[in-house]
Amino acid sequence: MTPVYPSVYEGLAAFRLALRRFLAFSEAATGAAGVTPQQYQALLVIKTHSASAIMIREFADQMLLHHNGAVQMVDRLVAGGLVQRSNSPTDGRSVLVSLTAKGAALLEHLASQHAKELLKQEPLLAESLKRLRQIGRAR
Repeated sequence: MTPVYPSVYEGLAAFRLALRRFLAFSEAATGAAGVTPQQYQALLVIKTHSASAIMIREFADQMLLHHNGAVQMVDRLVAGGLVQRSNSPTDGRSVLVSLTAKGAALLEHLASQHAKELLKQEPLLAESLKRLRQIGRAR
């Protein structure tokens, strides 16, 4: 087993601190917007899929959910008016999920906030990764 130097611990601690700060921000920002962090992640997954619509099974894979958990999440997003379901034009058995105008607007607002916050954490993230990278080279 390779010894872990104090600077490795410091780099890991700083990195985790930056992540925890970002996640705490994300919980507050999404809560203020009326969604959970997982629902925000779901909106990101849908938006970034190739056609801005995604099949439930792909959605489940991207969200690391079982199929029934993905269906329940989509149900909640549909009830909130953030996404809509439609039948796949190529496979009648498949359902596609896409953002509504309300979902797209909410996502744009949250994504802007999250990008700004991530940039605020950039110095701590960059420094901690730089420390860890230097340690890896020293071995």
